[in-house]
Amino acid sequence: MCHLFSGIPVSEYEGETRSVRLGGHATSIRLEAVYWRALEELARSQGMSLPRFLTVLYDEVLDLHGEARNFTSLLRCACLQQAERQGAVGAPVRVAA
Repeated sequence: MCHLFSGIPVSEYEGETRSVRLGGHATSIRLEAVYWRALEELARSQGMSLPRFLTVLYDEVLDLHGEARNFTSLLRCACLQQAERQGAVGAPVRVAA
């Protein structure tokens, strides 16, 4: 079973740091390449550029919770929730015996 996952190309899970402006402050976010692609797709689906999407999401989190603790983890969870909505996550993985 692990061969199913161990064969993922390194480029998919290699970290990539991007500089962004959130709340008027320049900061950097480090995510795996696969998450950056998912966020870009999610932003497009909302009719926004990625920087605009990140800003809107950050501002909404501040409005709801007063702080944006672990924003990077929130971004990963947003990607997973979007994948679940699209039916890409949640189905059991079948491995041939």
